[in-house]
Amino acid sequence: MRDAHCFMADPERSHVIIAFAALYLIWGSTYLGIRFAIETIPPFLMAGARFVAAGLIMYVIAWAQGISKSTWANWRTSLIIGACLLLAGNGGVTISEQHIDSGLAALIVAIVPIYIVLLGWATGMAPRPSPIIWLALVGGFVGVGILFGPSLAGIVDAGSPGSPPPATTRSVGNHPAIGISILLVSSFIWSAGSLYSRTAKHAASPFLTAAQQMLCGGALLLLTGIVTGELPRFHPGSISVLSLASFIYLVVIGAVVGYTAYIWLLRHCEPAKVATYAYVNPIVAVLLGALFAGETITRRTLIAAGLIIGSVALVITAQQLRARVEPPISAALEPAD
Repeated sequence: MRDAHCFMADPERSHVIIAFAALYLIWGSTYLGIRFAIETIPPFLMAGARFVAAGLIMYVIAWAQGISKSTWANWRTSLIIGACLLLAGNGGVTISEQHIDSGLAALIVAIVPIYIVLLGWATGMAPRPSPIIWLALVGGFVGVGILFGPSLAGIVDAGSPGSPPPATTRSVGNHPAIGISILLVSSFIWSAGSLYSRTAKHAASPFLTAAQQMLCGGALLLLTGIVTGELPRFHPGSISVLSLASFIYLVVIGAVVGYTAYIWLLRHCEPAKVATYAYVNPIVAVLLGALFAGETITRRTLIAAGLIIGSVALVITAQQLRARVEPPISAALEPAD
């Protein structure tokens, strides 16, 4: 007997639960991991090294499966996707967390499914949104507006005259509006890359595809760090134990284990159900930020979170219902962390 949403035998349902728990908790925790990692490691260099290391591990996994060869066309595709998802998407998250809390960053990234619906419709890859989806889209952007409001005042009140903090030191609250703006743009580019990835030609193995995208995106992030002058300011001896531990966690647990769970779930469960991570991760990120980093959860944040997460949940549910009566078009949801 098979479940309607996760196509597997009853004895293996425990595997589904474990995989979903990993997806929800691991990807939700990466925002806090990034915050700790960039406290003493320059952001672009940290993100680049993270994905190059994770890409090498994923490449070894693909090689162990007997699939390690790819065409130049697949590498070109991986370069484009890596630029959109990792350089712009994850790089944007990493840079933004120099200005805003990790939980707030996760909430803003949650609008990716909303962007995908709009881009899918604008490019003809998806039908016109139904009235209920339009209502969800408006609700999501109202939630972002609620978060953005006090941040504009923060530009005037941020900081005091004096020397700026070291480039490798994270200083939340200096320019929150800048952090939010970066995330709105980077999430849009991430969404465009996600849609492109659905029509692009990939390598046969999902692990090889992941390895190629991570290697390409990681290399671009490292190059960006060098061009922006992060290398001279990087001092290995100044890396704290917390930052180093967070970096290792982001590579091994966040990228490799989390992505493997994601790939496994996509093969056994319908995409709309897997996509629920999009509105669970922000909740996890906000709670972890409050518990372990002293991030404040205000009433304004709670209201905005309810609007954004509720809107995303409504969009995904509507897509899930539509998928039951017509072929799915825009269920392409990738993680921003």
